[in-house]
Amino acid sequence: MQKIALIDYGSGNLPSAEKALIAAAARLDRSLDIRATDDPDFVSRADSIVLPGVGAFRACMQALSARDGLIQALNEAVKGRGAAFLGICVGMQLLAERGLEFGETRGLGWIEGEVRRLTPVDPHLAKVPHMGWNDIVPAGDHPLSRAFAPGTDMYFTHSYAFYPKDAADIAATVDHGGVFCAMVARDNIAGVQFHPEKSQSAGLHLIERFLEWRP
Repeated sequence: MQKIALIDYGSGNLPSAEKALIAAAARLDRSLDIRATDDPDFVSRADSIVLPGVGAFRACMQALSARDGLIQALNEAVKGRGAAFLGICVGMQLLAERGLEFGETRGLGWIEGEVRRLTPVDPHLAKVPHMGWNDIVPAGDHPLSRAFAPGTDMYFTHSYAFYPKDAADIAATVDHGGVFCAMVARDNIAGVQFHPEKSQSAGLHLIERFLEWRP
């Protein structure tokens, strides 16, 4: 049975992410072993891994680091074995080399770049935090970004964004007072700035695609 590890490190959106995974599996009519866990053994053997996240980059990275053996297990599964990985919101931002929220904090460093505060061209027209529904524009031809039909709306709530060094790592963009990365992807690693678990049918469709993804 396919093993899905939903990383439990105290993130506030864990329950909604778990419900969305279960709902997506039901829509696919598949029996999956979906576990919210911080067990390094299960994580290291998982076929697919989801890292949720809400709040500040520094606090989330500290919480992840505080789980004994968890980052090592993530590296073994994702970087070592090539398990499919999806980061959500701050879970996506942690892929970066560093975050600049409340000072500089090192991230996982799986995709080069940094996380910094949104700076809209006109702050009177585009408020920060960026909260609410916004159109996704696919970039490139990634298996997961193909889930976005033209005009697909996803739900965002964030003040910081991931700015990859290599534009080839950007799988989708969004415009909120300026265009920035809404999805990163490289090999078996993907991350989304929006919340698919709060994005109704379109979000569930993306999660379905992730559960079917065999990078």
